Amino acid sequence: MSEEFLHADRSAVESAVPRYEAPGDDTVLLCFSHLRWDFVFQRPQHLMTRFAKRQRVYYIEEPVFEEIRSATLRIERREDRLRVVVPVLPFSMAASATPVLRLLLDRLLEDEDIERYCCWYYTPMALAFSEHLAAECVVYDCMDELTGFIGAPTAMARMEQRLIERADVMFTGGHSLYEAKRRRHDNIHPFPSSIDRTHFAKARLPHPDPADQRHIGRPRFGFFGVIDERFDIELMAKVAALRPGWQYILLGPVVKIDPASLPRAANLHYLGMKRYDELPAYLANWDVAMMPFARNEATRYISPTKTPEYLAGGRPVVSTRIHDVVHPYATQGLVHVADTADEFVAAGEAALGQSDASWLARVDAFLGGNSWDATWEAMDNLVCLASRTPLLMRLAAARQGKSVAA
Repeated sequence: MSEEFLHADRSAVESAVPRYEAPGDDTVLLCFSHLRWDFVFQRPQHLMTRFAKRQRVYYIEEPVFEEIRSATLRIERREDRLRVVVPVLPFSMAASATPVLRLLLDRLLEDEDIERYCCWYYTPMALAFSEHLAAECVVYDCMDELTGFIGAPTAMARMEQRLIERADVMFTGGHSLYEAKRRRHDNIHPFPSSIDRTHFAKARLPHPDPADQRHIGRPRFGFFGVIDERFDIELMAKVAALRPGWQYILLGPVVKIDPASLPRAANLHYLGMKRYDELPAYLANWDVAMMPFARNEATRYISPTKTPEYLAGGRPVVSTRIHDVVHPYATQGLVHVADTADEFVAAGEAALGQSDASWLARVDAFLGGNSWDATWEAMDNLVCLASRTPLLMRLAAARQGKSVAA
């Protein structure tokens, strides 16, 4: 793309980006993510909403392509200090988007009066248009092994290495992912999935059955989450056939796989995507929660957030043998694990018969120190300590009761 085009398009970019009065001289957090903010409420949303209570946060999504003439930014307010930023590009720019994205990012910083900022990455691919930024700290929160996902760009591994080299601090979404990456960075820390315990504990109280599952019989085995290449289609079909009297309720969007490939049976119920605030009501009316994950490259290092969420809701859990589910949940007797259809049915029978009050007490003891608040605070301290600026170094030291010379 020519320099003439970039300069000519600058006026269109300027007019399309709304201005607002910046709330103070805080250090801004620029978060680059492959996950849409309004998709499924998970790790990025939990952490960024907490950062936004203290500072401005710009959650920058991957671009969308539309029938428009000029590139622009769509900025939407989610909370007082949190903005979701979506680059919107013409279809004609699909093959040459990087220079335009860089220009849009520069205009965002200028129009929003952003001078001091940290960069937080969930996708290494965003480095292509943001590597020039003079961030006070660069964070790589590696929540998944993205190279193992269907459709991963061929440049993903190379871009991740560049991001690792650039990052001041690196986090992983679980212990198995930490073990796979720990020799690649000298300031890397595992942060497995946390929970909003108060939110999911609501499922332990009686809830009216949601209208779209009220007609479904029992016993009910439920799942909420994204239904994609990590979902074991073959296993689900076999389990449903082995126990036609059991009802299987599946909540969540179907992405990256053909919906027609999903098994169909009278006892399989696909109820679609639900809001985060709706989940406890569904969970409260299930008998068992399940995680029928496939064993493949996409699940090799996952640490499912739904494991502690199901448990916080007081539901017995049956899962395939995902490493970060087996350790620590299954080894401590908190979750049933199985891989074959016969094993899954046997584990389901055991879960249905689970009435041991001591199990719930052990669940609560295990989850006692697990919260997104605690995870956010620990990450925040590590980011401040890793910062390249003396000011944030002093702030981090002050939080830990230390004295640092100016």
